[in-house]
Amino acid sequence: MCKWSLVLAACACLVVAAPVRAHHSFGAYYVEADTIEIEGEVVEFQYKNPHTWVHIEAADPFGKRVIYAAEWGSVSALERQGVLRDTVKVGDHVRVWASPGKNVNDTRVRLKRIQLADGRRLGGQNRDQERDRPEPDRSKER
Repeated sequence: MCKWSLVLAACACLVVAAPVRAHHSFGAYYVEADTIEIEGEVVEFQYKNPHTWVHIEAADPFGKRVIYAAEWGSVSALERQGVLRDTVKVGDHVRVWASPGKNVNDTRVRLKRIQLADGRRLGGQNRDQERDRPEPDRSKER
């Protein structure tokens, strides 16, 4: 009986530890201290947990068209910012500030901030969720 209790206890520990192990550190994949800017068209928006993804077609630093996969927050974190399933749409023109990936051959980035098609700017990380108003159009000012 004691042997089965140990086996069950070990299994319980594995079940509890699995979700913790599954969540990765962003620092393992992205250069968090650096920020790049990407501007382009949304080709896919995956509104899902554990992380939402915004796929953006844009020019890389050499002018070649690529699709960047920007890893955003969880659905609940985005909902707290007012981001819903239909906030970002395929075809929207967006501007993204992101941490580049550590693998230079990969186009995955960690979204820090996004400017939506309507001009709203939203923070990408849980600690940076403030909302910004769109910048005023100063082209008409003298």
